[in-house]
Parts: sequence; structure tokens; C-alpha cells
Amino acid sequence: MGKILVIAEKPSVGKDIAKVLGCNQKGEGCLIGEKYVVTWAIGHLVRLLEPEEYDEKYKRWAYETLPIIPEQMKTKPERKTKKQFDILKKLMNSKEIDSLVCATDSGREGELIFRYIYEAVKCKKPFKRLWISSMTDTAIRKGFESLRPGEEYDALYYSAKCRSEADWLVGMNATRAFTIRYNVLLSIGRVQTPTLSILVQRQKEIDTFVPKDYWEVKADFSGFKGLWTDLENHETRIFEEEKALDIARKVRGKQGIIKDLSEEKKKQPPPLLYDLTELQRDGNKMFGFSASKTLSIAQGLYEKRKMITYPRTDSRYVSTDMIPVLKSTLRKLNIPLYSRFVKPILDMDKLPVSKRIVDDSKVTDHFAIIPTDTVPKLENLTEDEKKIYGLIVKRFFAVFYSDYEYTVTKVITEIENEFFVTKGKTVSQLGWMLFYKNDAKKNEEEQELPVLKKGDPVTAFDVKTEKKKTTPPKPYTEASLLSAMENAGRLVEDEELKEQLKDSGLGTPATRASIIERLIQVGYVVRKGKALYPTEKGMKLIEIVPEELKSPEMTGKWEKGLSSIVKKKMDPQKFMESIIRYVYFIVEESTKSENPITFPEETQKKRAKKSVSLGKCPLCSKGDIKENTKAFYCTKWKDGCKFTIWKNSLEQYGQAITPKMVKELLKNNKIKGIHIILPQTHEKATADLQFKPDGNGAVELINVNRI
Repeated sequence: MGKILVIAEKPSVGKDIAKVLGCNQKGEGCLIGEKYVVTWAIGHLVRLLEPEEYDEKYKRWAYETLPIIPEQMKTKPERKTKKQFDILKKLMNSKEIDSLVCATDSGREGELIFRYIYEAVKCKKPFKRLWISSMTDTAIRKGFESLRPGEEYDALYYSAKCRSEADWLVGMNATRAFTIRYNVLLSIGRVQTPTLSILVQRQKEIDTFVPKDYWEVKADFSGFKGLWTDLENHETRIFEEEKALDIARKVRGKQGIIKDLSEEKKKQPPPLLYDLTELQRDGNKMFGFSASKTLSIAQGLYEKRKMITYPRTDSRYVSTDMIPVLKSTLRKLNIPLYSRFVKPILDMDKLPVSKRIVDDSKVTDHFAIIPTDTVPKLENLTEDEKKIYGLIVKRFFAVFYSDYEYTVTKVITEIENEFFVTKGKTVSQLGWMLFYKNDAKKNEEEQELPVLKKGDPVTAFDVKTEKKKTTPPKPYTEASLLSAMENAGRLVEDEELKEQLKDSGLGTPATRASIIERLIQVGYVVRKGKALYPTEKGMKLIEIVPEELKSPEMTGKWEKGLSSIVKKKMDPQKFMESIIRYVYFIVEESTKSENPITFPEETQKKRAKKSVSLGKCPLCSKGDIKENTKAFYCTKWKDGCKFTIWKNSLEQYGQAITPKMVKELLKNNKIKGIHIILPQTHEKATADLQFKPDGNGAVELINVNRI
């Protein structure tokens, strides 16, 4: 009887699985045991073909070749990970292997990674699916005890395949169409362009905003203060200074009465558990972390530290079968640092599990992000890991605490037919707010109030006017942009409504961080502190593309369609047919565009044409290598030459690529003995720099020697 081949998504995960399965013998790119062989991908080992790989005519960017719609989308191995692909191909088709286990990440992209490899190597062997939400040894063991037939995840694969192919078709065709039309490289994407549109719309509101002066009138009644209010319009702002001064003069020193006094008891239930987007929002709000940084930290806490459950989830609930685990997890978290918070929960006769925590109908591929059922080793964490883990633990405790209860008191004081409103707040039960009281924004209007009753006489001892200005909308932060992306452009705070809109957001929790980073990378957006601002190029792009291409609502519909494919409510073929119709429309619209916009890169290109060539292109032998703000490129790029040396290629080694280095590389194909810093250990070293064999301009370091 042959062995079972287990395929993980990356080497670190493969090694963790191998340890649990007792696969201790090292093989080439794999670990071998009595029953199992464990191997791994390195992310995506297989990619979709580029247009010119279908047909040479697509090397040249021209209208007459658009739209590019292959009869069948094809894949090929990634060049840089071809060695590992060949290892998988050999193992998957080996006579010693009877069946497979797909152990890539339990989600849409993980499914795609495995299926693309499975199809590329033409494997026909049966496979099962490992679906786990935690990387602890216990979770892996349980996962292997309950493997599911691979075909149960076919719908997830079809959704992933449709997403991948739709992004290729829209991105490739729209980018070429508008690049040709405006003679400057314009990166356009199915999700990234509507996301950019959200930022541009906000920037336009900021740019066109005209501030206005206004005044507020505040009265001190000795013991409490009131703000003048037009009760009919609920307006506190006065836009004529003279009117504000008149009110102040009219009531100063005068006596009035408490016209009305009302009390309203309010309660606020605990927040929901974290999904990835909510965690990224809080990571940005609390610590200024980018969405990609929070995801990276969370991924490390899941894979390496094994201290949290699967982070790339869009669910904020757990399933019924998790109830016993919740109690066990709370016990494991009962360490000195947390004991005063955990003890009140553990002392309860029964865990207060409500529909806001456990709801099977709202658990999708994975449940919410919670700590794993292990004793946390906080001493092993970096400072950034402690921050994100702390957020997750705090939220996990908070959901079991009682409601936050308080009473809002509203006092209306009347003096000389003018009305002043006072608001007070009394907390009757802190509940879950215990964890967030330092984070909560204090309402300036709310104050401690003396004992008052309707009809009491009062005197306005001091009355002041205060000049203020109307303020423009705030620029998006990553936290607020993630909210807008999740809700297809709508800023929604209500948690119930957020849940309803989830299926029609822009991208998925797992992809939103990379979309934001992509917008920054292509020069459409800049990050300044926590805020995100569209650049001139980004603003101009949104002006020229048709409404359908920048509409968050339309892209939200595509996302809903992809979710429907997973739920077997939509035919994948129908989805792709709608994408193809969309591509034809976009290409046609680009030819109609008569917007006389000039992009800033055009000026750069003119300068580049005048700039000195650094050498002849080694790839096409026709173009010259010149410099722009981000890279060294071949002047024949429009004819299909892909030669590019990115200036930040060696950024992680503390080295920038300079024009002088490029000249030497073009002349000698190698530079000996450059100084670098090793990214893992920060040690100083020397290395030789050379072009990678593919000829596309990518560079690599060889002969690395520590100093």
C-alpha cells in the first residue's frame, strides 16, 4: 500500500504538520514518514499566462489586439519556484503515492494554490481536504481525524478561479486600453480602481470645502453649563456673530427656569469578536499599523506562535461545537497578567454564550479570530506581536462581560425665550467597557450634574460666545478605508448592518491590505502618518475611467457573485460571461474617451527621453536603459520589452540600486563585493550582485560573506 502525500502552502506549515504526523526523514523538498509524505508549495507555484505567452502579437500594446480574451485560461509554473514545483510534480505522480491531502490555507486562495498545482501536473489521484482554524498540534491532529472529500470544496475552487481570471481579464485589458489611450502606464484593476475612487471622492470633498465661521453661546448656571440650541432645528451653530452676541447680552445675569428634564436609560451590548478587517481597523486606530502589517503580525501569531486561530476570516462568530473550547481557552488564559479579568467569567455557573458569540449561520469558512486553547507564552512575542495579541485577548474577554449600562440626562433651560441644552451621563454598569474605557472618546457635552428638577429657578452667571470654523471631511485612514471597502463604499458603524453588507464589499479580508499596498506601489496613493491621500496621478485616473470601472457598488456586486458561487447559488460560467461583457464595454469606452488630461508621468517621460542612456537593453537589444522615479526600464517597453530593475530590489539589504550600479551591471553583468546588511540578523556582509538568468532585469545576490 502506497503513502499519502500532504501538500501544505508553505515550508513552515509543512514542517509543523510533519512533526504531528511523525514525518522525520528528510527528502528533497519534503519530509517522509511511515504513512505520510509532507511537502509544500511556496505560495503560488503556478500563475496565469501573460498575454504574449498566448500569442507573440500581444507583445506590442495596440488597440487592434484588444480585448484579450483567451479561449481557455492557461497556467504555467512560476520561474523562481520552479524547482519546488518539479518536486511536487514528481511526488504527486509517483507510483509510491496513492492519494493526496490538500493542506494549503483553509480559504479561497489556499484552495486555488492547490488546485492550480493539481491541474498543472495533470494529477488524477483522489485527494482529501484538511480544514483547520488553528495551527496547534491538537488542531492538526483533529483535522487529520476528520478529513473531508476534496470535491466538497469544488465550489470554493470555482469561486477562487473566477476571481483570479476576472482580475486578469479586467486588469490586463483595462490597463492596456487606457495606457494606449493616454500614452502613460496606467495600472487599472477590478478592485483597486473602485478603492482608489473612494479616496479620490473624499479628497474632492476636502479640496472643494470652504470653511465658514460660526459661533456658539455657552452659559454657566453655577453647577452646570448649557449650550444655546435652536430646538426646532436642533442647531447649536450661529452663523452671524452679531446674533450670537445679542443672545449672550440678552441672557447674561438673567434668571430662568429648568424647562424640561428627561432621563433615558441606555445599554450597549459587548462588541462582536474580531474578523480580520475589524482587527486591522483597530491595529490602525490604536497603533498606527498598516493593514498589511497587522495581517503579517496576525499570520505570525497563527503559524509561528500558534497563539491565535486562522486570521484571514470574515466571520465574527464561532460555531456551537466551539462552546467547550471557549471555556477551556479561558482557563488557559488564567495567567497572572489576565487573571483579574478571567476570574469573573470562570466564576460564573454557566458561560454567558449568546447569539452575538455563537451563531452557526454566520460562520463561513472559518470562525472569528480568538486565542488558541493553549497557555500563552507572552515572553516569546515581539512588542508588535504583544500589541495585536493583546487586542485579540481583550476582545475575547469583553464578549463574555455584561452590557455597558448608563443613563443620559438631558436638561433644557429657558432664559428670556432662549434655550440652553445640558447633557449628563451616569454609568450604572461598566460591564465590557472596563476593557475600552481608556479608548472611548469622551463627549465634551456630557458632564456631572447636580440634583435638578423641572421648574427649578436658575441664573446665567456667565455667558460666553465662542468662535469656531466648520471643518472639512477627514481624509481616510486605513481604518476608515477598510470600513468603506467592507461596505462597498458606505461608511457603516452599526455592527448588524455591517454583517449584512459583508458579501458585497470590495475584495475580501485577506486581500484588502494588498489592494491598499498596490495603490501606494503604483503611485496612486501616498501614506502620511495614518492618513491616505490620492496623488495627482490617482485623481486624474478616476477622472478618465468610466463610472462602471470606478463604481464600488458594481465591484461589490461581483464580490457578491463570487460568494454566491461558493454557496452554489451562481453558475461560475454565467459569472465569467458577465465579466467578459464588462471587458468589451471597458475597452470600447476607452476609445470614446476624449478627456484632455495630461498625466504627470508624461513630463517625466520627456525628461527621460532627454536623459542619458545607461546602456543598451540586454533583453531586446533595441532599447536603451533609462531611469524613472521607481525603476530602470527599457525604452521599448511599449513594444513588449519587460526589462526592469526596481530601485528598491535590495531595500531589505540596506542598499539602493543606483544609476552607476546599473551601468556597471549592463557592462559586466556583475558587481563584486557590494556592502549589505543581512535582514534577519542585521550583520554586515559583502556580496556579488548579478542579473538573474531570466533576463528581465531582476537582480540577485551571490557569494554572501559576513564581515
